[in-house]
Amino acid sequence: MVAMDRKELPLFSISIVTSLTELTPRQIRYYEEKGLIAPTRSKGKQRLFSFYDVDRLLEIKKLKDKGVNIAGIKEVLGMEKKGISERAIESYRKDLTEDELHRLLRSELMESGYVNHSSINRGDLSRFYHP
Repeated sequence: MVAMDRKELPLFSISIVTSLTELTPRQIRYYEEKGLIAPTRSKGKQRLFSFYDVDRLLEIKKLKDKGVNIAGIKEVLGMEKKGISERAIESYRKDLTEDELHRLLRSELMESGYVNHSSINRGDLSRFYHP
């Protein structure tokens, strides 16, 4: 058996996580779908979350409350995962212009197969970003 950090243990059901994070089950499933979290599944296919998952969800919530979209959240969380300092991340958060956010979002939408939507081709993405 592999030794596991206690914070990695999948202990919490989605109902408990909703209480801890004040997110809805739908939001949590959406963040999982977007690859921002990856809860463990029980034999019965129930999602089980660790302390690390709960911490990550709280970080996602904080970023969403600041108006950062999913593409921006992926960038910030990716930077944290790579070990970039918190000061550099905070600088990145402040320096990210609306144009950069739109480019990130456009890239994400193109990867998702929304390439042929007229609003994307015109570059009108403001409806997707809510400061």
